[in-house]
Amino acid sequence: MDSIKVFAPGTVANVACGFDVIGLAMDAPGDEMILRRSKEPGIRITAVHGANLPLDPLKNVAGVAVQALLQKYENPEVGIEIEIFKNIHPGSGIGSSAASSAGAVVGANYLLGQPFTRKQLVRFAMEGERLASGSAHADNVAPAILGGFTMVRSYRPLDIIALNSPSELWVSVIHPQIEVKTSDAREILKQKVLMTDAIRQWGNVGALVAGLFQEDYELISRSLEDVIVEPVRSILIPAFHELKVKCREAGALGGGISGSGPSVFMLSKGEANARNVAAMMDKVYAPLGVDYKIYVSRINTAGVKVID
Repeated sequence: MDSIKVFAPGTVANVACGFDVIGLAMDAPGDEMILRRSKEPGIRITAVHGANLPLDPLKNVAGVAVQALLQKYENPEVGIEIEIFKNIHPGSGIGSSAASSAGAVVGANYLLGQPFTRKQLVRFAMEGERLASGSAHADNVAPAILGGFTMVRSYRPLDIIALNSPSELWVSVIHPQIEVKTSDAREILKQKVLMTDAIRQWGNVGALVAGLFQEDYELISRSLEDVIVEPVRSILIPAFHELKVKCREAGALGGGISGSGPSVFMLSKGEANARNVAAMMDKVYAPLGVDYKIYVSRINTAGVKVID
């Protein structure tokens, strides 16, 4: 195989209570990437369409992720060229760097004859996240690569668990066109939390996982509560609290900040409810004078996929 084209999905990380451990993949938006074998050893980023990102592979998350893969490959002197079509805006909170990292390692793995499993690819993609945010977290790249809902039980050793994705669960996301860098959003977080808040958060995480496996939408709804991170980060997002209240009134099960923001996600049972929620998002944001995009999607259970 000399070339391959892949689709790398956007993702929602944290999913309210699951800070840094739970994430989900979406059908839209997503990046597209073309990877080609090259006779010249090394990694080259030939073009980035749709965003002003570095072509230097040591400064681009896709290049760094593939470099991590090649360091473990039996023939690290192979040559790979990467062309990136960015449809996920950097700093959006819906996994822009994760999509580039995930798509790059999955595509490179196909070109090399798939020597690594998808779970092994997560660790390589995490190096792209390290470049983007200073932290090699997996809550975006794991669902991007594996699809559906995923949970990071441990980083040392890395232990990724695939969770159930209820068939009727849909996600609506609004992306205000303002940038919140992950590194900046991490800096404002408190380093210590009250034990009472921690206990409440643990209960919500456990109940959310149970709700997903039982396909208990009411339990999922009750569990979508973040008492630790959301109160701090929500101040960065215009009309956040009004948006949450109005979307629940429109039929959402619940939601919160997508990743580090500024995007806000809402989960719903069924497409009709998800589209009603999207319409409410539009109604809340239309008067604010802030540009925004809205996405409605099923849960993407395939992750990164070959499209050509």
